[in-house]
Amino acid sequence: MVDISNPFRATARAAELDDMPTHQHAREALERNKREGMDLAVKARIGALSATALLLVFLNPNWDVLWYHGLLLALVFIGLAQRRVGRVGQSRAELALLFADLALMTLALLVPNPFGPDDVPTALIYQFEVFQYFYVILAAGVLSYSWRTILSVGTWTMALWLLGTLCVWWFGQTFPELGEAAREMFPKQPDLARSFDPNSVNWDLRFQEVIVFLIVAAILAIAVRRYQLLVLDSANMARERTNLARYFSPTMVDELSTKDEPLGQIRSHDAAVLFVDIVGFTAYSDGRPPQDVIETLRAFHARMESEVFAHAGTLDKYLGDGLMATFGTPLPAEDDAARAVACVQAMADRIDALNTDRRADGLPEIDARFGLHFGPVVLGDIGANRLEFAVLGDTVNVASRLEAMTRTLEVRAVVSDAAVLAAGRHGVLRRAPDQRVRGIAELLPVWVLD
Repeated sequence: MVDISNPFRATARAAELDDMPTHQHAREALERNKREGMDLAVKARIGALSATALLLVFLNPNWDVLWYHGLLLALVFIGLAQRRVGRVGQSRAELALLFADLALMTLALLVPNPFGPDDVPTALIYQFEVFQYFYVILAAGVLSYSWRTILSVGTWTMALWLLGTLCVWWFGQTFPELGEAAREMFPKQPDLARSFDPNSVNWDLRFQEVIVFLIVAAILAIAVRRYQLLVLDSANMARERTNLARYFSPTMVDELSTKDEPLGQIRSHDAAVLFVDIVGFTAYSDGRPPQDVIETLRAFHARMESEVFAHAGTLDKYLGDGLMATFGTPLPAEDDAARAVACVQAMADRIDALNTDRRADGLPEIDARFGLHFGPVVLGDIGANRLEFAVLGDTVNVASRLEAMTRTLEVRAVVSDAAVLAAGRHGVLRRAPDQRVRGIAELLPVWVLD
């Protein structure tokens, strides 16, 4: 049963439970979708009601038709108000306007025109099949409301229509002689006599109208729900691509988005690991305003990050005033080492350009150092509740130690011979004496960038 005394009770909880995604992309997508839907709904409403107004003039070319034109104009203003207050999630103002919409439509269809003739039975209005105008509101609602609100349109329409019919049956003007004439015309066919009785509200047809309306509303609600899920899926895909783009190059994002294999599946293969760090950044930060320190880091990270992505690498993580990047993760390629070596040289050039600008601005230069190694790594998700895609193994440790070695060798970059051999070129790197690296029994052949 529908509680007519409190028409919002049936949908208050529905409004509270309306789909409100927590992710920004999904929320923005639904907000945009609803705003566009509201605009379309207002245009559809104005068009449909304008056509209805012209049709009424054709059906009833009398001055009393202005009564209905006034009601149609009120429906237009209600639609404009709904567009103004409509939003994703709970909106009591929007629900109130929706109920006013349906109540006004019921009033327009069932209450006799005060300017029209009063010598006809009130129930005669049903002979004009006026209930179909409720489908205009339902169709417009599909463009703008949630699936729960569409169901509310169905239940509220049923309640208001049956209540209005009850009022027409109880309080409406009747002419008993017309009913008697219909019964005399069809003495052996009571159903047919009732159909021709202008005093009859024909309850069978009234229930049939609202039941069919509810079925249509339910089907449309399912369709709207499926469309919302598609919007949410699309928004989630966009969010996932955005998150991937923070760590992977655009080409890698495109490739990962087409893969069915889970990203966090544990696997092992060869990859290049690069460590970048600013020498003496702690001393640089002492005594400087925090804003200046952050701006320096942002400028440094932005340039290093762009080179990682330009060479189809993966930004593994930021390490304070440095970063770790990998080439060959999450998916390996034949030129991983070559791209890594080229990235080191490009990063060094970007640091030179940055220092040129800093000198022009009277700022101290940035001394960045690089360590690169190529070898087997283990990839997979680590953590329990908060997962992190990690690259582990001796190759990572060696790359970090090669970066630290730049201080003792007084060079900008130290690159392992394994990385140069895998790359097939050394570029501007020069061969340096073999170095002892902690964790490796034998001396490690290395190349350096002065």
